[in-house]
Amino acid sequence: MTFMNAPVEFPARVVESFGRRAIVLTADGERLAAELFGKRISIVCGDEVQVRMPRPVAAASGDAPRIVSVMPRRTLLQRTDSRGRTEPLASNLTLLAAVIAPEPVIDAFVVDRYLAAAAYSQIDAAVIVNKSDLASSAAFAALVEEYRAAGYPVVSVSALNREAMDELRALVRGQSMLLAGQSGVGKSTLTNALIPDSAQLTRTLSDSTGEGRHTTVSTALFHIPTGGELIDSPGVRDFAPALVSDAMVQQGWAEIAKLSPNCRFNNCLHMREPGCAVIAGVEAGAFSARRYESYKRLLNLMRDLAPDYERRR
Repeated sequence: MTFMNAPVEFPARVVESFGRRAIVLTADGERLAAELFGKRISIVCGDEVQVRMPRPVAAASGDAPRIVSVMPRRTLLQRTDSRGRTEPLASNLTLLAAVIAPEPVIDAFVVDRYLAAAAYSQIDAAVIVNKSDLASSAAFAALVEEYRAAGYPVVSVSALNREAMDELRALVRGQSMLLAGQSGVGKSTLTNALIPDSAQLTRTLSDSTGEGRHTTVSTALFHIPTGGELIDSPGVRDFAPALVSDAMVQQGWAEIAKLSPNCRFNNCLHMREPGCAVIAGVEAGAFSARRYESYKRLLNLMRDLAPDYERRR
């Protein structure tokens, strides 16, 4: 027997989260402030969840809808902090777009780590060159060519150029894309160009939770009117992917995957091993020396972080 005052459960999508509280989007497009039910539930932006709406009597008393379960994640993007602890960032992504620009000065090693993190999570990756209307240095142009040579789709855009933005709209159509990159590269500007009311949406959502957040300090998901969805993440100064084994680190570099089958040893880590086709590729100019250095830095970083991480397990 069903009672009229019984709680109702329904599926929803997490479009913004603040610790134990979140904003969810229902199937009919309604945005609701919700809270987690129980201490064992953990959510990130992009999660598909089951929400329980309290009985009308409870709702009248101010009880918020509760997230009671999280559906299995198809993909999960994670990072590691300086103490080796893993933190989830966003789920159910199909594309990570690393945003770079002529200004500010780019830390390409951070960009490489984002692209590697996408590979470890089985998420496609692309590079967006923003502020393409600005003059760029020869070094920046060379960096862009490195990513193009590595096989990443490269899209040059400017919020001031409608045709350039159309190319970005085509890239994200049918995708769940996260914009990642350093502070100041213009991720929020791109978000506002793709979704004109995104800033207003974020203010409204933040006000409803009382958290006072904005896209610059929290990860938020938006549906793009022309198709697809976009997750805007806060800018960073540094980034490290979730910890992986030595053998898996190289999977974040498409150039290594292409060259490594020709290495003398199957378990070659491409550091100092004899007969290494990757090192030979660097010496021959077939693999960017900077990208190779980036690989070695991440391999060493993983090794530095792993002992502390393992001791906590």
